[in-house]
Amino acid sequence: MTLKSKWIFLPILFFLFIVLIALSPFAVVASGNRGVVTRFGAVSEKILSEGFHFINPLDSVHQMEVRTKLLETDADSASKDLQSVNTTVALNYHVDPLEVNRLFQEVGDEYEYSIISPAIQESVKAATAKFTAEELITKRGDVNDVIWENIEQRLEGNHIILDDLSIVNFSFSEEFNAAIESKQTAEQNALRAANDLRRIELEAQQTVVQAQAEAESIRIQSEALKSQPELIQLEAVRKWDGVLPYYIGSGNLPFLNINTQ
Repeated sequence: MTLKSKWIFLPILFFLFIVLIALSPFAVVASGNRGVVTRFGAVSEKILSEGFHFINPLDSVHQMEVRTKLLETDADSASKDLQSVNTTVALNYHVDPLEVNRLFQEVGDEYEYSIISPAIQESVKAATAKFTAEELITKRGDVNDVIWENIEQRLEGNHIILDDLSIVNFSFSEEFNAAIESKQTAEQNALRAANDLRRIELEAQQTVVQAQAEAESIRIQSEALKSQPELIQLEAVRKWDGVLPYYIGSGNLPFLNINTQ
């Protein structure tokens, strides 16, 4: 090949390279995604998996994430007893990998804001209306189950798979919080008073039992001494210190002196 022919061939190669890049007959689907193929706006039945793919230059590939995603949403609502409550819920979900083309066709790639968030908020409102404000706290698990069922119903047929749901927090008005705190304080004081009363009653019962035991002991000893007079003499001998009493006469009246030494 002559030098002149080389200079003619190089522009042709460069032109072909530019055309190849412009036509882009290949696509790379990122990890954790699926590729939705469209041609002139029409969604294809073909779904591209992760990795490198050769495609028709007339096709376009839209990336759709299928990994589990977390969406945390706030919802203002009212309880069954008309208490204002703000509920924060966290939803874990993922797109059905086999239906990403349907989701893209029917909803688009902004599905999180167009169908999921509204479904959560409406589900929370419907659920909290079934419970009083106090029950929202004491029956948190039941409330969570009702919200989950509501979201499932609202998202059914939208190619979204729910993984997990949790209630992050309930926020009530300051007046309700003050009332709850006052009630808890009253319950604690009542419990403390009940415990004190039980302690006093127990101590009183112990005193009565002890007194009854002592009285019974005295009764038994008294009856034993009455039935056996010799025990009285034996008890006197046991307590005698060995010193005999003596009399000091003074006229006709004797004086009894007991030596206690």
